[in-house]
Amino acid sequence: MNWITNYVRPRINSMLGRREVPENLWIKCPETGEMVFHKDLEDNKWVIPASGFHMKMPAKARLTDLFDGGVYEALPQPKVAQDPLKFRDSKRYADRLKDSRVKTEQEDTILAGLGQVQGLKLVAVVHEFNFIGGSLGMAAGEAIVKACERALAEKCPLVIFPASGGARMQEGILSLMQLPRTTVAVDMLKEAGLPYIVVLTNPTTGGVTASYAMLGDVHIAEPGAEIGFAGKRVIEQTLREKLPEGFQTAEYLLEHGMVDMVVKRHDIPSTLARILKMLTRQPVQQALAAPAAVGA
Repeated sequence: MNWITNYVRPRINSMLGRREVPENLWIKCPETGEMVFHKDLEDNKWVIPASGFHMKMPAKARLTDLFDGGVYEALPQPKVAQDPLKFRDSKRYADRLKDSRVKTEQEDTILAGLGQVQGLKLVAVVHEFNFIGGSLGMAAGEAIVKACERALAEKCPLVIFPASGGARMQEGILSLMQLPRTTVAVDMLKEAGLPYIVVLTNPTTGGVTASYAMLGDVHIAEPGAEIGFAGKRVIEQTLREKLPEGFQTAEYLLEHGMVDMVVKRHDIPSTLARILKMLTRQPVQQALAAPAAVGA
């Protein structure tokens, strides 16, 4: 009886039963509604092939795509106090941290690495939006400061890819303290004469926009990225006016002088290499012709 129960019945069920299909095999384009197979999306750097819509790109994939051959040194994650305020809303903050760590396989929202982009050494810092909305807390602030210190030690540029809803409310004033801390770290780079480039991705809002995300020597934005401090709805309710079409998008900010260029994701590594080689007075290869900037 045990043999039938433990072996035969599961085998029959596996042959006749309905197999579970993962929910994320097909991704819907927010712009056109087109369904795209997840492998096709990953192979195209999380850009919808037909519409060109730029989906959120995982932090690990971003670093792998940026550095030559996908090879880089992952900078260590700094240790900070966990849940210092013992915060709880509909869920305990400690539980939110655990869930996000399981979901992203990261300690917190920031990943940083040291490597080369077309032969140029640099430190790259990336937000993982799937970790509590890429929010800035003590761990993220400390990781950015440590990345700046590593760039200073290596005497190389730093590039940051923000994707955040702003400061992490579960850490209260401790999260807001990261705004001046990261600003001072960026100032250290500038005092040392090291380039600091910001690549604004979707979305970049709140306290992140109010600090290191808008302090770059050059500001690049991905197409369609939402960039601002307060949300569009909040502004409309405060002003009691309808905002212009495309307000707070990368293209709108380019038109109004808030960003320097809008560059497609596929062209970002070569664009960064060209700009940084010019800023560091290194020879720029003739092969690195300027890609067409969107909206330019």
